[in-house]
Amino acid sequence: MIVAGCAAALSLAVYAVVRHFHGQTMVDMLVYRAEGAAVVHGQDLYAMRLPGWDLPATYPPFAAMLFVPSTWFDVSTLRVLVQLLNLALLAIAAHLSFRLVGRPAARHRTAAVLLATGFGVWLEPVFTTFQYGQVNLGILCLVLWDLTRPDRSRAKGVGIGLATAIKITPGLFAVYLLLTGRIRAALVSGGTFLAAALVGWLVLPDASFGFWTTYLWDPSRVGVTVIADNQSLRGALCRLLSSNEPGTVGLAVCAAVGVLGLAVAVLAGRSRSLRRADAWGALCTAFTALLVSPISWTHHWVWCVPLLALLAVEARTTGRKILLGVALVVFLSHAMWTVPHRWGLGVAWYWQLPSSVYAPFGIALLVVVALRLYRLRAPGELGAEADEVLRRAELGVEAALTKQV
Repeated sequence: MIVAGCAAALSLAVYAVVRHFHGQTMVDMLVYRAEGAAVVHGQDLYAMRLPGWDLPATYPPFAAMLFVPSTWFDVSTLRVLVQLLNLALLAIAAHLSFRLVGRPAARHRTAAVLLATGFGVWLEPVFTTFQYGQVNLGILCLVLWDLTRPDRSRAKGVGIGLATAIKITPGLFAVYLLLTGRIRAALVSGGTFLAAALVGWLVLPDASFGFWTTYLWDPSRVGVTVIADNQSLRGALCRLLSSNEPGTVGLAVCAAVGVLGLAVAVLAGRSRSLRRADAWGALCTAFTALLVSPISWTHHWVWCVPLLALLAVEARTTGRKILLGVALVVFLSHAMWTVPHRWGLGVAWYWQLPSSVYAPFGIALLVVVALRLYRLRAPGELGAEADEVLRRAELGVEAALTKQV
């Protein structure tokens, strides 16, 4: 553990130096603070624009209420506090990720968390979360806290409900719980979400009416879809088509991926043959949500933390290291920031993959899990030759990923 602690401390020290020279705007933190100030002073929450950036509020009113404490500190102090909070949340996320996958053993868990925290800051989604002062690690911890609770727990679902009340997209996990037979947890999640939304409505009725009837349905408030920062499937299609609207084809593709991705997640979560089935189900749910959301900024992909924990365990227990290696390359590459035309329009064909590296990886991961589930569903039923074909298909997807990265 001492070695792990020293290695983590050295990595964080290097990270601090890089951050000092790289600089960090923490602009999203400033937006949150402005939202909290709007609540305190009774201003129109969704008419607010952050001075100098022209960025609006995009989260539900309940989230803006949670940002009120950020107004208690000056910006310089808040920057330090948010950095420390995100570092603590990264450590909690690592701990919960290891609990989700059931490894390593308790005696090695502290060392693993130290290493994951110390080196996890270099993962692009985590790096960017720190850069902008984002809340993604908090959302991740709320969902993981729920998923790692026993199904018999009466409070299971509260974390997902709160996460959904803050950022909407985690609501897909409530659907996952429902379809995998955790009906009470799904209902608790929905009830928690409705209770939080009701609190927001009672405290901020005008803002709530505006958000739930208008602003929620306007993705242009969140940002430009075609920009390389957006790593959703819709964003990838927009860059491929050099358009800010992928049209009916884009909608159909996203709908198909959403249905198939959720189906894979549910089948994984209900599987009795797949090792660490619930971990695979949860991660397939997360990646499906990231793929089908109109906008999934790079920092939304902090689900790479539990994914890497799961793939590391798989590599150690089964010897299959291809996916782990590919995932490390993808999430450490910061590839989208190397694209010359970051705003997405007119991206040359050879920049398409770097500009959209997360979306194809997410789809490939779902395909690998689907093939694995199909082979496990009725082993030998199709005959040894057919089983071998499916196994080779799974390995082929992994090999194709290796060639792309």
